[in-house]
Amino acid sequence: MLGLAILFFFVSVFLLTLFVLSIMSKALKLYEERYATSGTRDLRDMFMFISPSQLVMITVAISVFLGFFGLLVGGIWLALLFLVFGFVSPYYAIQYLRKRRIERFNRQLVDALVQMSAALRAGLTLSQAAEAVAKEFDPPLGQEFGLFIKEVKLGITIEEALDNLADRVESEDLRLLVVATNVARKLGGNMAEMYEIIAGTIRERFRIEGKIKALTSQGKMQAIVVGAMPPLLGLVLYAMRPDLMGPFLESMFGKIVILIIAVMETVGILWIRKIVEVDF
Repeated sequence: MLGLAILFFFVSVFLLTLFVLSIMSKALKLYEERYATSGTRDLRDMFMFISPSQLVMITVAISVFLGFFGLLVGGIWLALLFLVFGFVSPYYAIQYLRKRRIERFNRQLVDALVQMSAALRAGLTLSQAAEAVAKEFDPPLGQEFGLFIKEVKLGITIEEALDNLADRVESEDLRLLVVATNVARKLGGNMAEMYEIIAGTIRERFRIEGKIKALTSQGKMQAIVVGAMPPLLGLVLYAMRPDLMGPFLESMFGKIVILIIAVMETVGILWIRKIVEVDF
């Protein structure tokens, strides 16, 4: 009888393990299809070439490491929190890198347009002007214009190569440049003067954005200070009077109060960020 019970126990554990592994396999497959594929596409557009399976392996490694670290530091709940953070952090890190790349590209685009305008006035063609920009500028603009020139040399039309360039970078300023260039090539126009006007427009937008960010930085700092005050005050009270704060935190009433404070803090911070956030 004892042998049957032990056998039943091990069979149950084995089946449960298979079930858990099956769920994890399906979850990783779904993660690879929905997030890893788009993430690797963004990385490929940034000239970082890894496969979706490699990105999944990196994500799992980060999650396991953070989960183990959280288990050592704060127990099972912190481990679960770090585990979830490890799964979502690569995706947001890729989005952050892509945003930084677009911002740097836009900064370089102003000087590139001025240089291309001078090259066009000197008698060079659009392809020759773009090739000179690709050689002289650092990444990311040098990389993107270099790939544009390679596509043109392989036989792709300039219009299609420009559209591919705009689709890769996903910059509104570049999209404006591509549309204006394609229209000017079809209908005729002074592209050198057009590039100077676009460069001046982008430079003026940068100036206005900087002024707006300076004016809204005070509101953002207020959101940080006001949001940090309740948890810091709670830590100070706990350090000064642990005999009072301990029972409060352990009681159901205290947990409900902390949950309400956390929800109100989150809503307040998001509300302030929405007020000071300006879409350009």
